[in-house]
Amino acid sequence: MSLRKAWWICMIMASEKEKEQDDQLTASLSDLFSSVSDMVKGELQGTNNVLELLEKMNVRVAEEYKGFGDVASGLRVFVEQLKLKSSNFDVYVQQLDTIEQQVTEFEAMISMLDKYVSLLESKMQSVYHMPPQ
Repeated sequence: MSLRKAWWICMIMASEKEKEQDDQLTASLSDLFSSVSDMVKGELQGTNNVLELLEKMNVRVAEEYKGFGDVASGLRVFVEQLKLKSSNFDVYVQQLDTIEQQVTEFEAMISMLDKYVSLLESKMQSVYHMPPQ
């Protein structure tokens, strides 16, 4: 074999080896990019799932608070009705206060009259020398 032929064979083998290495590098890079792509897709899908869950939770909480708003509105109406009814009782409360004041004055007057009657009885007994009963 000639030197030239050997050199060509070495060049062809080196070229084939480089081609094999290039093919392996291409395959490895392709696998790497596929894996990175799958990882990014997985991360994005996970984030998307979290956002969908958050959206569902927000909708649920909004529905719950809407119900609370309805209850609060109903309570407001109920309280206003109670205030109206309560204001109707104010007249009666004033009348009761007036009656209570009159009863207190009446009791004081009765007490004075009772003392006066007791005094008169004791004077009558002393005038007629009657023993106390």
